[in-house]
Amino acid sequence: MSPAAPIALLVAVVLLVVGRRCPERLQKLMLPLGVATIGVALWQFACDVYGATIFPTPGDTLLAYADLLKSDRLMGDIVASLFRVTWGFLLGSATGIPVGLLAGWSLRGFWALNPIIQGLRPISPIAWIPIAILWFGIGDGAGVFLIFLSSFFPIAVGTMAGVRNISLVHQRSAQNFGLHGIELFRRVVLPAAMPQIITALRIAMGVAWLVIVAAEMVGMESGLGYLINDARNMGGRYDLVVATMIIIGLIGIVLDLLVRQLERFDEVRWGYTKR
Repeated sequence: MSPAAPIALLVAVVLLVVGRRCPERLQKLMLPLGVATIGVALWQFACDVYGATIFPTPGDTLLAYADLLKSDRLMGDIVASLFRVTWGFLLGSATGIPVGLLAGWSLRGFWALNPIIQGLRPISPIAWIPIAILWFGIGDGAGVFLIFLSSFFPIAVGTMAGVRNISLVHQRSAQNFGLHGIELFRRVVLPAAMPQIITALRIAMGVAWLVIVAAEMVGMESGLGYLINDARNMGGRYDLVVATMIIIGLIGIVLDLLVRQLERFDEVRWGYTKR
């Protein structure tokens, strides 16, 4: 059996034990690294026990990054995926938030829009791939459209729920101070709903990043999903497949951290408990 698994497990224990005694800022780095290293140790252990020759070991995956860097296509595929996700997510946010605010604030708006939203929301964005290719062809247009769909519904539903779940006590208290109509909405309803809207944005970003990779495996000629599909077809290079999967996960963490920066604004900071 390879000594890599025990070594990785030992490193994980050191990271976890030392991390607990570090300042809070270092704990946020060392504790997840320790858990991830445990996962690497289990991965190596499973490869050693089952003697799999097709599925790559952590070492094989690490070496695969050299091939990705030599190919000069990794950065281009990352940029292609991020381009589609960025524009689709921005379009989904620009339409989903206003629609959710309208449906949450206006009872007639809720009656009119909610059945349509709930009827279309269960349809997987992956099911729209043939239609997206028919409308926009194989390229960025289809990808942006799919990301728009995958972002719009979580954002709209989250925004609508955030507005409708505001306490009536808060609204009536504001009305007693003379706030009505658009002023009540701007100064009370919207700030109160913002924490849940940001949560909806985080969920939508995760769904969008998942969908674009799946869409690129089927109907695109660039992007990280296409890179995975190409590696699989290129003589079963599963080391490249797993290496790309790890890159996708790391980029997903970065995207979530970027969206969470919205929580730092004073207008919404009140809605988050520091623990």
